[in-house]
Order: sequence, then C-alpha cells, then structure tokens
Amino acid sequence: MITTSAEHIRYFGRNSIVLSNEKVRAVIDDLGGMVPEFSLRKGRGAINAHWIPDFRGNSGQPWNPATHALYWKGKILYILAGDFPCSPNFGPDCTMDGTKLPAHGWTANERWNISSSGVLTDENAAYAIFSLQSPDRSMPLSYKKYDVVQKNHPAHYSVISIRNHGGSPIAIHIAHHNTTGAPFLQAGCRIYTSARSFMAAPAGTEFDDTGRLIQGVQFENLSRAPCHDGTNADLSFVPGMIGYTDFVTGAVPKDARLGWSCVINPVLKLAYITFFPGQKNLPEKEIALGFNDLWMQYGGRTFTPWALSEGGADRTFCLGTENAVGAFANGLEYSRAHPKLLDTPTTVTVAANGERLLLYGTTLVELDDSIVADPITGIEAEEEAIVIKTTKAHQRVTLDGSFSSLRALVHTLGKK
Repeated sequence: MITTSAEHIRYFGRNSIVLSNEKVRAVIDDLGGMVPEFSLRKGRGAINAHWIPDFRGNSGQPWNPATHALYWKGKILYILAGDFPCSPNFGPDCTMDGTKLPAHGWTANERWNISSSGVLTDENAAYAIFSLQSPDRSMPLSYKKYDVVQKNHPAHYSVISIRNHGGSPIAIHIAHHNTTGAPFLQAGCRIYTSARSFMAAPAGTEFDDTGRLIQGVQFENLSRAPCHDGTNADLSFVPGMIGYTDFVTGAVPKDARLGWSCVINPVLKLAYITFFPGQKNLPEKEIALGFNDLWMQYGGRTFTPWALSEGGADRTFCLGTENAVGAFANGLEYSRAHPKLLDTPTTVTVAANGERLLLYGTTLVELDDSIVADPITGIEAEEEAIVIKTTKAHQRVTLDGSFSSLRALVHTLGKK
C-alpha cells in the first residue's frame, strides 16, 4: 500500500526529493528548485503533467559556459523543467541596484540547500525544507521553501519565505513558472484563468519574431485575441504545433479570494490547476500573485536549443501557466520602470529586515464527465476543498482551498 513519503533520489543526474502519496508524486530538484515531475497515479503507471525538455542537460555535469553556451545560450535553459520559483527577477537577466540578476533570478539558477525532509505523522504530510542565500550581498535576500504533499490531496503545496536582511526596502519579482508538457499536454486541451482582462507581450521582447498576436494589444476574452493578420486567435484552445510562440498576461481580479489557472485535457479527463490566495482577506505579510501568464510554446523559435540547429524548425511543444508579480516576463528593470500593468502592481516590496510569504498549490484532478463537457466558469475556494464550476455542473475536490492547513504545517515545520 502506498503511503505519504519523502525520499532522496538522483533524478536526471541531480539531487532531488520525491514527495508522494496515494494519488500524486512530486520530484523537486535542489538545482533551481525545478519540479520536473508532478504526476498522477493511473493504474500501474502515472501521467506526468510537467514539461521535461528534450534538450535538458541530463548528464549531471554542471553548467559550463565554455562548453554549453553556444547551444543552450544560458544556464536556465540547461537545467529547465516543469515548475520552478522565479525571484528576485522574472524574465531576462538584468542589473538592478548594482546587482547582476540572472534570467528568472537566483531561485531558478542556484543550488538550494536541502535543510531537512520527512513525514509529519500526526498531520499525514510529507515535506522538504530548502534554503537559499543571495549570492550577492548588494541585494541581501534569503529564501526558505517548504514543499508539502498531504495524505489524500492530489496536490503539491509550496510556501516560499523571502527575508530582507538589509536596512532598506527592496522591490522584487516573485513567480511560479509552471510549465505543462506531454503526455498531459496535447492538441485540443483547453485553458482557463481567473484573469478577466489580458495583454499580449509588447514590442522589444523575445516574442517579437515568434508571435502571431498584435504586440501590446489589450483584450477581454482569451477566445478572441487580435492577430497581425486581422483575425482573432482562440487562446483558450491548444492548437498543437503551429509555428508560433506567444506570451500574454492577465490580471487576477482584486476581489478574488483565490487566484487560479486551469488546463483541461478532455481526452484524459484531467485538469492541471494552479491556485493561490487572492488579494481579498489576504493575511498580513503574505503575497497575492497579481498575474496569470500564458507562455504558448507551439513552435516559432528557429534557433537552438528549441531547434536542433540555427535556422531549423522549432520542435518544442509546451504551455506555461505561470503566476507572477511581474510585468510580463520582461525582467525586474522593466517592472521597476512600469510599476503597474492592467492596474495591478508589478513588484512586491520586502521591508527592511522584513519577511514576505507566498503560498501556492498545484493539483491534478480527475474530472467528472459533466465538467469535461462544458467550459469552466470559475474555481472557488472552500475551507477544505476547491470547487470547479461550469454553467451546468460543479465538482468539489478535497484540497486545502483556504490554505489554513498549509499555514499550520509550515508553522510546525518552522520549529524544526
């Protein structure tokens, strides 16, 4: 019989922790905090919803610019997979306050220290605790990350604590870079978000030469996104490999108790859902992620490592359902210069000698036929559940919808 467990393993040549229960399995790497696998047990096997790039370096050899930069271009692409935390930068590398920040920040590039792992018997929860210190004292931040899998919950929970050890406040980014891939992601999947207003990436980004959308255009419905050719694209539908890569951001409503994004595979009858506390009634010190971001990697990048050679065909198919405090994925310098987007803050401030917390959940849900048949109209939180709603039906899933159980668990783990 499968029970809740925490195990140290070598995965793709990396030091990793596996947190699992009778429903799901999450693999968390120490390098970059990558989660290459978040899978749902099915029969004798499992379905992994997370993207593992075929170009991911799997030799176990550390990043070496002299050896790897020509093909991979940057370290983040060499170690990339699944979900990972992005902070204090979300987007391309930049220099802020005299500090050089790598693409997607230290949390996505540096090696986290595995502080401890195990099972809390009374709480029926497996956990791992990671820590990371800023490698540059000019931005004196430290991070602590608690990863949790609870008994009977088809979810991987995460809490990130950010501390500022300096004497001045620091405005930063924080994001979860969830990315889905095969075998979960297929042509015909459907996308839903808590956001109700959207904007395509502006000119001057990595999507200038890859996208079908009008740059910087604002629109109100994912199913009608304006394109260069005068047509509208239905972004709520995953078309498969079409030779384009686009990025859009959507503002999570300010009155939301729960922020979320959802990808449904109607053939597998599965939903991949990310969820996090919204702005409404948010406890002090906690962070409400302001944006649902969609990175639609359906071809379009005719250069390595996406293509096998410069000018070759992009072979990479994945969908990012990222959630962030950040302006698009344009880096901290851009967000500091554009403090609001869609009337939503693009940075979060950590006070001098202060702390901020981000609570987050990722779940794989087996759907009722009635839910698969109709469009999702919303996902709501209850104390011990989330409720997936359509115009005709609803499905209640046992999860920590209020995050109250997770807060209590982290309080317990903080004493270890």
